[in-house]
Amino acid sequence: MGGFFGVAAKEDCVFDLFFGTDYHSHLGTRRGGLAVYGENGFDRSIHNIENAPFRTKFDKDFHEMSGYYGIGCISDYEPQPLIVRSHHGTYAITTVSKINNTDEIVNTIFQNGSSHFLEMSGGDINPTELIAAIINQKENLIDGIHYALELIEGSLTLMVMTPKGIYAARDKYGRTPIVIGQKEDAYCISFEDFAYRNLGYQDYKELGPGEIDIVTADGVKTLIAPGENMKICTFLWVYYGYPSSSYEGVSVEQMRYKCGASLARRDNVKPDIVAGVPDSGTAHAIGYSNASGIPFSRPFIKYTPTWPRSFMPTVQSKRNLIAKMKLIAVHELIKDKSLLLIDDSIVRGTQLRETTEFLYKSGAKEVHIRPACPPLLYGCKYLNFSRSTSEMDLITRRVIARLEGTEDISEEVLQQYTDPENPKYDEMVEEIRKELNFTSLRYNRLDDMLNSVGIPADKLCTYCWNGKE
Repeated sequence: MGGFFGVAAKEDCVFDLFFGTDYHSHLGTRRGGLAVYGENGFDRSIHNIENAPFRTKFDKDFHEMSGYYGIGCISDYEPQPLIVRSHHGTYAITTVSKINNTDEIVNTIFQNGSSHFLEMSGGDINPTELIAAIINQKENLIDGIHYALELIEGSLTLMVMTPKGIYAARDKYGRTPIVIGQKEDAYCISFEDFAYRNLGYQDYKELGPGEIDIVTADGVKTLIAPGENMKICTFLWVYYGYPSSSYEGVSVEQMRYKCGASLARRDNVKPDIVAGVPDSGTAHAIGYSNASGIPFSRPFIKYTPTWPRSFMPTVQSKRNLIAKMKLIAVHELIKDKSLLLIDDSIVRGTQLRETTEFLYKSGAKEVHIRPACPPLLYGCKYLNFSRSTSEMDLITRRVIARLEGTEDISEEVLQQYTDPENPKYDEMVEEIRKELNFTSLRYNRLDDMLNSVGIPADKLCTYCWNGKE
């Protein structure tokens, strides 16, 4: 995923920029970056943050950089922000994006006369560089940013910092958020609304789908009004969002309580305790406990002093190992207990299977699993939710292939597996239960989960669960 933070101030902005960007550390672990503009022009710093947190890597830059405009990012993929020199002048750009039509766009840009793109270490083109190249196809920045929002298949939310101010643009379907905060003599732009509150900012506005604003220390001007069609990612509430975040006026923590309560209302097991897989499963479990009356407990704790962030290494084998190492058992709360465990989701199933086996070895009598969302049947096309290179990495698709005797499954058949009233759905869930060695398995229903969010369902993206665009 990734997150960003920007500041436009009448005085030096680096303090707010540094800490506002750091508050997005839960959204990525690969690269961090800061860019500022002030009396000495543009300045930028990018660091690898895979082995050390953002604050540690940028402490020196924090004391040396200065400017009254600034943008920063935490990226789970590409190095950014980038500083670009073009016919628009010099500007800095940072993005949260997923581009599915890269090759098509690159070929078009080559045909229009651009000579080259720099490859990153993995051989890919830096998506933020590509977005800058798209912007540069137009005669002015506003048209260029709008063109990029319309051209990209996937998602794109961005900030572009110029000597005149910071342009903020939200994805055309609002798949990812962008909000603006205000305090005396400064405005900020943020992916997460909680990131600016401890810095003294108050809520100013949330950009709508496709909206483009320019932000200066003197105010905010809307350049392109928001569209009416929105498909914001529901996983922002289920998993990605920090507990203190809100999107579209809906609290992440409160949504998770409601989500857990909806699971409890449809359940019929009577475990000794309810627990959440930390951290994102914890609030769902509290909601389940509150609704069911079954005590909430923490039979294992996530070790956070040296692993404070929720995302993990890019190599899957290392992700599995770290996931196991991060959880420390409280054996007294496990032995001879029937446990009901809530996780935000089941993707591959590897980590949850290992957690369940660990609980059995620690003396648990039963382990009932309740994912907070429905079965994931489709790989996300709009955000970098999963690192899966194939939909067959999803445990649901592997199980369906076994049940159907082929990996070539028609859309009509797949839809039957998304319907909790269809016998095929029950067969799939039972096969997953047996493969992962759970005592019982019951997923949250899509309608219950969407009701827990509380905004109109047609404004929420549900593609990964039901394949609906």
